[in-house]
Amino acid sequence: MRVVVAFGSNLGRRRDAILKAAEDVSRLLSHFQLSSIIETAPVGAGLENDPPYLNGVGVGESNRPVREIFEALRAIEASAGRTRPYQGAPRTLDLDLILAGDEVVEEGDLQVPHPRFRERLFVLDPLCELAADVVDPVTRLTVRELRDRVREKGPAR
Repeated sequence: MRVVVAFGSNLGRRRDAILKAAEDVSRLLSHFQLSSIIETAPVGAGLENDPPYLNGVGVGESNRPVREIFEALRAIEASAGRTRPYQGAPRTLDLDLILAGDEVVEEGDLQVPHPRFRERLFVLDPLCELAADVVDPVTRLTVRELRDRVREKGPAR
């Protein structure tokens, strides 16, 4: 199945953290590709003064169970020094499991597709570089269609 992972970092050596994580993810997913890395402002109430993020998206293939992929991504975050002191805290590395084929999973800490990816240009734009034709199993829209809808709504990050 095709797996989509969002990469982000707004603390420390941001680009290095993303590139190292991409190397680690490439051992987890076959045929892995990383998008361009872009700089974005933090998204969310109260985060306006946080450091800017570098973001990218990776796409690869896997036959592993979704939970196993998720746990592997969490382990990569931890190895990069990721802590979770509070919701939205700045982070050395953020890896979000965005899509896993047609899987729809809601198990507490694991939600696939990622519940907010459809509104986030910092995920949709880089993903369009690699796989604009990927279909969201919930809305049945392509990534390109989702991105175009967000852009039509006006300025968004």
